[in-house]
Amino acid sequence: MVDEHRADLTSPALPVRPVTFAAEPQDVTVDLNKSAIIVIDMQNDFCTEGGWLHHIGVDVSGASQPVEPLNRLLPALRREGVPVLWVNWGNRADQLNISPSLQHVYNSSGTGNGLGDPLPGNGSPVLQKEGWGAALVESLHAEPSDIRVDKYRMSGFWDTPLDSILRNMGIQTLFFAGVNIDQCVMATLEDAVCLGYDAILLEDCSATTSPSFCLEATLYNTKQCYGFVARSSSVMQGIERTS
Repeated sequence: MVDEHRADLTSPALPVRPVTFAAEPQDVTVDLNKSAIIVIDMQNDFCTEGGWLHHIGVDVSGASQPVEPLNRLLPALRREGVPVLWVNWGNRADQLNISPSLQHVYNSSGTGNGLGDPLPGNGSPVLQKEGWGAALVESLHAEPSDIRVDKYRMSGFWDTPLDSILRNMGIQTLFFAGVNIDQCVMATLEDAVCLGYDAILLEDCSATTSPSFCLEATLYNTKQCYGFVARSSSVMQGIERTS
């Protein structure tokens, strides 16, 4: 609040709204007024037939596994005022912030369709902002009030405003979902914990196109080193008990 004589910079604290739910390695209690959910890379280039991963021969059928549980969980979180953040890979068209090593990841032979190149099937530029490949999959239900952040690395925190957005909202606890659980989801979760956030990985709202041992290692390392693993049904049950 501001007028010509005074600027009031205070931010009154919201009341604590504790919710307890089953998780591993043990049950956990969080404050809904300081929580948000980050859904990572649920976009066409990673999850949809005709997208970049499918084009290079990856079976993307498992990448849609988080859709159904997310479509149940997200409305429940929105009703509780928990912010929903969609963090999708969407590069600048000029790629001026993309390093050579990152270019190599997406076109390691130099003969394929790398970042920004049009896919043969639909002409969509690979992982480019405002392109079809960077768009959310149609089966997921987003709302105008949701927050969207473009990312350009495996981690959603590097070279993006994600951390500033979360701190301005007073967020302390982050639920993580999306694909691939062992790559971009895990990289973002690790950075979140290093930045001082508390992390809860939603197992049924995440998936991977990697071998199964990658999933197992991610769940193990999250519980061992970074935070907690839970299921969306447990979170919803915890919310219902406190409503």
